[in-house]
Amino acid sequence: MFSKAEAAQLRQEFWTTLGRYLRPILGADGDKVNWINYKTGIKFVYFRMEAENRSARIAIEITHYDTGIQELFYEQFAELRNILNGYLNEDWTWELHHQDLAGKIISRIYTELPKTSIYNREDWPKLISFFKPRIIALDEFWSVAKYSFDALK
Repeated sequence: MFSKAEAAQLRQEFWTTLGRYLRPILGADGDKVNWINYKTGIKFVYFRMEAENRSARIAIEITHYDTGIQELFYEQFAELRNILNGYLNEDWTWELHHQDLAGKIISRIYTELPKTSIYNREDWPKLISFFKPRIIALDEFWSVAKYSFDALK
């Protein structure tokens, strides 16, 4: 078991390491991208990477406080599902109006990598291999799909 400080240090080291692997990769539009804190350019739409003690997850999260507007964003992603799956080469889990750990209602599209831990350095290659191609694929998808969301800005 780790102290809070040790756990925080390991998390920071992991995200720094992942950031170093991704830094040389340009975005689909040829721009430099902050992959760890990816900006979609649309308020309430986020690409999130999370790693915990027992699993890792990458997700598209829609966090608008109005669940009706949240549903409009979700439906727009659903319209683009085949395109998204084409970039990802896999089908993700879709959840409309999921309650997160803080009790906030969000919608998300995600995939998980079970039985891995950010606190186990031996799992880091698996975690990096999980996150890297998926965040790059999300960027490639977003470079084409983001214009479909202009009316919802």
